[in-house]
Amino acid sequence: MFFPIGDDNVQGGYKPLFSYTLILVNVLVFLFEFSLPQDEAEAMVVAYGSIPVEISSGQDLFTLLTSMFMHGGWMHLIGNMLFLWVFADNIEAVVGTFNFILFYILGGIAAALIHVLTNPYSELPMVGASGAISAVMGAYLVMFPASRIRVWILFLFTSAYVPALFFLGIWIAQQMVAGFGSLGLNTEEGGTAWFAHIGGFAFGLVVGLFARRNYRNRYKYQEEN
Repeated sequence: MFFPIGDDNVQGGYKPLFSYTLILVNVLVFLFEFSLPQDEAEAMVVAYGSIPVEISSGQDLFTLLTSMFMHGGWMHLIGNMLFLWVFADNIEAVVGTFNFILFYILGGIAAALIHVLTNPYSELPMVGASGAISAVMGAYLVMFPASRIRVWILFLFTSAYVPALFFLGIWIAQQMVAGFGSLGLNTEEGGTAWFAHIGGFAFGLVVGLFARRNYRNRYKYQEEN
């Protein structure tokens, strides 16, 4: 098992202010949720998480936005924020803060809608930034395929660099296997919204292809030591 802990950073470009602000906002929202009594925390998830059956009927559409700032537990939060910290800054450095804000929000909404389309009658609230972060990862794949991702190899207790194309290719392959393998299964007991990941990643790929034309040859990588 391995997970990302860094990458080759873009040298120059815009400061990734929104990327780091997103991490802070997500942490603060989770800490507030965590501070509530269990029944109130559950009520908050139901109120602000995206429930597919409600979205399908045109209700509570605002939760397509609010759900991406909530998380179901510490590991859910930490995993998402780690991926956001590694992959988001290069995208924002190239496209600029305003464009990145728009991209992130639309990516999260697109991911949630794909989840709704594949689970239209589910009454379980979906929460988490995974869909929006998947969009960031999709854009990263086409914009920085030659970038090196520094990964921590858990069973070897060491780190190593792997190409972004390899790491992200393995990641999306895992999501697709799990997602299509879950079709037809009973998901009413909860679990991972695999198709939110797949949908967000696809959205990022498309947007990244357009953005790549604008950034090509404008920036260089600054390697991590």
